[in-house]
Amino acid sequence: MPRIDTHIAADFLTRCFAPGETIALVLRQEKTQQRIVPLERALAPRYLGWLAHENSTGANVYVAANPLRSDSRKRTKESIVSVRHLYIDIDSDGDARLAALRASDAMPAPTVILSTSPGKYQVLWRVDSFDFERQETMLKLLALAFGGDPACTDCNRVLRLPGFLNCKYDPTHRVTAEYPCDAIWNPGDFRLEIPATEAAAFSPSNNGRKPPHKHTHSEQDWAWVSHELAAGKDAAKLTRVLASRRSDKPNPIYYAQRTVDVASARLWLVEGIRLDDVITMLESRRRFEIPAVLCSARAREIAATAQRMIARRKLA
Repeated sequence: MPRIDTHIAADFLTRCFAPGETIALVLRQEKTQQRIVPLERALAPRYLGWLAHENSTGANVYVAANPLRSDSRKRTKESIVSVRHLYIDIDSDGDARLAALRASDAMPAPTVILSTSPGKYQVLWRVDSFDFERQETMLKLLALAFGGDPACTDCNRVLRLPGFLNCKYDPTHRVTAEYPCDAIWNPGDFRLEIPATEAAAFSPSNNGRKPPHKHTHSEQDWAWVSHELAAGKDAAKLTRVLASRRSDKPNPIYYAQRTVDVASARLWLVEGIRLDDVITMLESRRRFEIPAVLCSARAREIAATAQRMIARRKLA
């Protein structure tokens, strides 16, 4: 069995939180235990030793991604004092999705990459100047763009604590931490944007009724691109035109490529083209514009996104 290493856990906590801050630790086995404690208490050798004992008997150990108010008794959204991290939970096709994320020019370098089990990762960015609404929006964009778990977008989300064992699997796996970058990122460093119509496809249903509203520019872009593709217009030309039209976007090329490619994938799937062939077509289209390691993972993610959009529309 891998060895528990509390020094790794202490290093992670020291990097992620400031002295005097309050953090939430969660232990999950048959029952869930939660401890809300000052950082200094969590770093004490006896406390880490207790966590290690619980972990050795099968309890999984987690820590909340954001600090809590000092008077908190529960880990509710209201108890979170500030946004410290953005994060994404990658549970499937992990190595390819992580490679895509690393290669993306729309994203800054991660602060921490946790390997929670073979091929599964939790990725964190240390951030500043994010309010809770902006954080939640960005977490949803991350999940959509890189195939993360869409349920993991709450400010009171917990992450596995490195150095301890993931007891969910047999054999157990020690959670490890890699620190690619020590920068603190601001909202302007994240140039990720998803077409509005694509994002709306994954929003909660409101019984099939849509409130009356004017179509946003992004929705107009989606409608125009979808119409032009259906009429047989060239995707490369559409990408260039859309990017030039939307110079107001943080990353016009990324936005235009994604809008055109999601719309294309959706059209091809509706026409009955096999998913594997759609992926190949997307890869071929962008092979000279996007690094190979990103192009392959990106094509799979976009095809899966289009597939979910079609399925959701059938259920509406």
